[in-house]
Amino acid sequence: MKKTDGGKVRYAVVGLGWFAQEAVLPAFANSADNSELAALVSGSAEKAREMGDRYGVPVHDYDGYDRLLAGGGIDAVYIVLPNALHRDYTVRAARAGVHVLCEKPMAHTVADCTLMRQACDEAGVKLMIAYRLHFEEGNLQAIETLRSGKIGEPRAFSSFLTQQVEPGNTRLDADLGGGPLLDVGIYCLNAARYLFRSEPTEVMAFAVHGKDARFRAVPEAVSCLLRFP
Repeated sequence: MKKTDGGKVRYAVVGLGWFAQEAVLPAFANSADNSELAALVSGSAEKAREMGDRYGVPVHDYDGYDRLLAGGGIDAVYIVLPNALHRDYTVRAARAGVHVLCEKPMAHTVADCTLMRQACDEAGVKLMIAYRLHFEEGNLQAIETLRSGKIGEPRAFSSFLTQQVEPGNTRLDADLGGGPLLDVGIYCLNAARYLFRSEPTEVMAFAVHGKDARFRAVPEAVSCLLRFP
């Protein structure tokens, strides 16, 4: 990956929602040896003023995204947009020769994921998904425990994850790739894949639409049963 003369990757963070403000932007202080926050991209004038002043970097609106990519001032983008926008902003960055770090999930359809990979491969840029749990100590310890044989042969694994969602949140918008499966369900699915060190051969799933008015467009819950080799 191309870096500045100081050895740092210059990032533009694209999207200034809650997660970007609370987790992504503050994290640059912990990676100052190899990463530099160089720009922000937002559709909100209020967020642009506040975050631009707080971090001392230029802020671009979404209409200026392609100009930012072509300007030579960044090496990579960190995409923190709703799921349905991941493909578009990844493909545009790749075509401009800019590397991509994209929040999970990669996209909300397999077709979009495929196009993202193709665009980055063709452009010769890196594409990484910001899924952190396979680096966390508890997960690594669980995998090591299974590999060591301490508990014998693993035969069954269960995982259950819930959270509250405020009305109006993008997680409740089907057009933006919302819903529980891509938001928190992927943690349960990936945990099983990591622990069994294989891919499922059969999947059965069902979605529940309850009486809660928040969940008119997306399921309130999704349950999956996976069979592994």
